[in-house]
Amino acid sequence: MTERKPPGVPFESWVDKQIRDAERRGEFDQLPGAGKPLPPGTDSSYDELWWIKGKMAREGLSVLPPSLALRKEAEDALAAAYAAPSERIVRKIVTDVNVKLRDMMFKPPPGPPLGMKPYDVEAVVREWRERRAAADGPRGAAGDGSHV
Repeated sequence: MTERKPPGVPFESWVDKQIRDAERRGEFDQLPGAGKPLPPGTDSSYDELWWIKGKMAREGLSVLPPSLALRKEAEDALAAAYAAPSERIVRKIVTDVNVKLRDMMFKPPPGPPLGMKPYDVEAVVREWRERRAAADGPRGAAGDGSHV
């Protein structure tokens, strides 16, 4: 577009006319993203950290207080333990997360309280065995750790 704004024409009116003329000519018809909603975050005021927030969103990262991050990690670890293929792995997952839980209990970080205590490894293994036996059905699992 090489045309200049004529003197005496308000800038907004001149820009609006340029856009309307381009729309009539179909210059916006084949733009990438045409007909799609704007990506999240484009409707707010300028944010200096927009690129950091975008990268974190793309990579699935978040900034949580340490106690909330550990709470999420502990819940994920428990789910992973119940889905583990062997008793040895169940014990390792629960023992590893318990170390982190105990550390947080005795060295409270800033932020909301953790509100959790370490898992009982034997209780988790027992629950894992019961879930595995139920999933295995009539063919059954030995339940004695022999499949470790």
